[in-house]
Amino acid sequence: MKEITVYNSLLVAWFALAAIVFIALYFVVAPYGRHVRKGWGYSVNNKLAWIIMEAPSPIIFATCFIMRGVDITVPIVIFLALYLSHYIHRAFIYPFTLRGTVRQMPLSIISFGFLFNIMNGYLNGRYLFWFSDGRYTNSWLTDPRFVLGVTLFVIGYVINRQSDLALRELRKDGGSGYKISNSIFYRMVSSPNYLGEITIWIGWALATWSVAGVAFAFWTIANLLPRARANHQWYRNTFPDYPPERKALVPRIW
Repeated sequence: MKEITVYNSLLVAWFALAAIVFIALYFVVAPYGRHVRKGWGYSVNNKLAWIIMEAPSPIIFATCFIMRGVDITVPIVIFLALYLSHYIHRAFIYPFTLRGTVRQMPLSIISFGFLFNIMNGYLNGRYLFWFSDGRYTNSWLTDPRFVLGVTLFVIGYVINRQSDLALRELRKDGGSGYKISNSIFYRMVSSPNYLGEITIWIGWALATWSVAGVAFAFWTIANLLPRARANHQWYRNTFPDYPPERKALVPRIW
């Protein structure tokens, strides 16, 4: 059986699994962060957990580039740089910026995140650097899909990074409790870090104009939209003075 046949089958299955997860997460909130709770088995500290979960994605993606079957063009280099800029930070820098008491993450969540990043690294890297068959020539740089996609990626990256830094600042005194942030993006929504992440991968799907990119964006929405809803409800239940005008994920809408 040819690899492309297996690849296409995995893509279909990946979309189907994302739809199932999306529905499930409306009924069961993943037990990590503010939603951590007992009954989910063995746990490890969250810094190690983030490294284990996120590291496969940049490693596999970079390996696909090294084993590429397409010529190196400027768009290919940009895709590599964008993807690795996000995931090198997420896997090897972000975990060490976490402040406060070391929290625990269930091994079941870590295992799922590990699988998620293996699949996304492979599906996106293998398509871009092999199955795209020379599609991304330098002329792709002026294609409106590429320009808009990269712009959205950068905007999402800035929102995501600034939101993470804002949360970090809330614990600059070493405290471990949760507080209400009033930084620029948190004034609009409860989970701007998720909004940034979703914007990143919608931009990626546009810039690459690939089914693998759409699958990544779909998975990101399926995972983070229900969690943003749960976070918003948690803030409202926990803080009586939580700003009533603040939305869950989309400014002024939801």
